[in-house]
Amino acid sequence: MFTDKRLTEAYEKARVEYIDETSNYVFLSDCHRGDGSLSDEFARNKNIFLYALEYYYKNEFIYVENGDGDELWEHHEFKHIKNAHPEVFAILKRFYDEKRLIMIYGNHNIYLKSQWYVEQNYFRNYDEYTEFFYDFLPGIRPIEALVLKDRKTKQEIFVVHGMQGDLPNDQLWYPTMLSLKYFWRFLHAFGVKSPTSPVKNMNKRHKIEKNYVKWIQKHEKMLICGHTHRFKYPKTKDLPYFNSGCCIYPTSITAIEITGGQIQLVRWKTRVNEDGLLQIKREVMRGPDPVGKFDIRASVKNGATAEEIL
Repeated sequence: MFTDKRLTEAYEKARVEYIDETSNYVFLSDCHRGDGSLSDEFARNKNIFLYALEYYYKNEFIYVENGDGDELWEHHEFKHIKNAHPEVFAILKRFYDEKRLIMIYGNHNIYLKSQWYVEQNYFRNYDEYTEFFYDFLPGIRPIEALVLKDRKTKQEIFVVHGMQGDLPNDQLWYPTMLSLKYFWRFLHAFGVKSPTSPVKNMNKRHKIEKNYVKWIQKHEKMLICGHTHRFKYPKTKDLPYFNSGCCIYPTSITAIEITGGQIQLVRWKTRVNEDGLLQIKREVMRGPDPVGKFDIRASVKNGATAEEIL
């Protein structure tokens, strides 16, 4: 019940952008960029992430970072994250300078909800080598949610991180953050996860995803989110719930792409070629399908029930 309320609040306040067959969007979430230490789960996939973003930059995609991009629960001082991953923030700046970066905040970077924090940490950067301040992402305004609206059909795609209504990661995020910052982060190097996270807690994850689907059914919207770290692409009879997965899988990252009026789930993965060399490959896991296929309003108008859609 509370998830429905929180998602609806986010939807009503969401930034709206209009799309058509020429639009290119890529959605990645849960990078959890850290300070380069043993607890930095992003570090092992850093090169994959950079390679993928170069591809999306060259192919004129708009990059939507759908929450938990920076691990601010563990590292409240953003400068340590910037110093650990300068190449990553350099390409983010290139996207931003061309107005092709949309930053959505999640629970682990909820500090971006404060414009004061954003201005202090993201507008300018300090180069410790040259001892010089320069513009980083001046004027950026992270958002809670995004609605992509088709110019012709008016079909809407609701994009949000997905922690909304998840009690320990939404209403009680502050004590959860303290427990992670001062205890659980030190166990990350050994693969131990906090029980408040849906990542390793299967029952919690399924409950969250069921709440997503209930919201979709009630509001007749297509939904793209992250948070659970489990990629999701609807099967034939499923409601249109998509999840971009995360960027901290072992040796791979996953993403949702919308391009040419089509949507698909892709994975970027490190593989060994026939010469024994490591290569980064992009593979389509599900799709592509026309975005219009997931417009459940049409089925409702034709008399179908939500369970019969798709």
